[in-house]
Amino acid sequence: MTPFLYVRKEHVGFAVGWLTGGPPSSAWATGTLNGPSGMRPQRGATARQRQTLSKDRTEEMRQVLSRMGRTVSGMSEILLFHHAQGLTRGVLAFAEQLRTAGHTVHVPDLYHGHTFDTLDEGIAYARSVGFQQLSEDGVRAAQGLPETLVYAGFSLGVSPAQRLVQTRPGAAGALLFHACFPVSEFGSWPHGVPVQVHGMENDPWFEEDAAAARELTDAAQGDLFLYPGSRHLFADRSLADHDAGAAELLMERVLEFLNRI
Repeated sequence: MTPFLYVRKEHVGFAVGWLTGGPPSSAWATGTLNGPSGMRPQRGATARQRQTLSKDRTEEMRQVLSRMGRTVSGMSEILLFHHAQGLTRGVLAFAEQLRTAGHTVHVPDLYHGHTFDTLDEGIAYARSVGFQQLSEDGVRAAQGLPETLVYAGFSLGVSPAQRLVQTRPGAAGALLFHACFPVSEFGSWPHGVPVQVHGMENDPWFEEDAAAARELTDAAQGDLFLYPGSRHLFADRSLADHDAGAAELLMERVLEFLNRI
């Protein structure tokens, strides 16, 4: 049986309704216990209908739980940082894939609306702002969010993601795409925090970080995934670097990782 966790409008409280494999609790059956509008099972509804919640209501539930530092069982809350070309359509699409799988994803825009057609242009902009400043802006983006986050970053975004994992207590996991810093850059790796690092084996940018990635994944008993090819931002479907096969495999591995933690 699958438990359904919801928050009452009148006060913060939790109740479990068994939506499959048996009758609902007596409070639900008599209609004396109400969840948010649209979440109360209707008399005569099938099990499938009772399990069907609107996207808006599910998101409402996640947001309330998030403010309390709680997540729905089987779901993760992720803070995802974009790469040097900005908050592109591909980064947003990646985040939406994670949401479709049931996870809560926060995607701060460290560039404040700026995006760039080439990596060189994006790096030039990042240099003008300051790499340290962007990293600090990323750290500030975590303020007000639960401690038990999965931190993820693409390339440039690995800096704030890895920094937060190593300096902000409570990290649930790390997903580092196309880059990795030496563990010593931010202190030590927190005990028991799982990590995945993804990169193309002949990517000139990632080759510089390969030793650090091996050191980290060995120390944390994590996973280093190397994909054939030389493209850098291959997981961003809106860029010329996109590799559909590698990106699909990366997403499969990410979802497996999130389901485990």
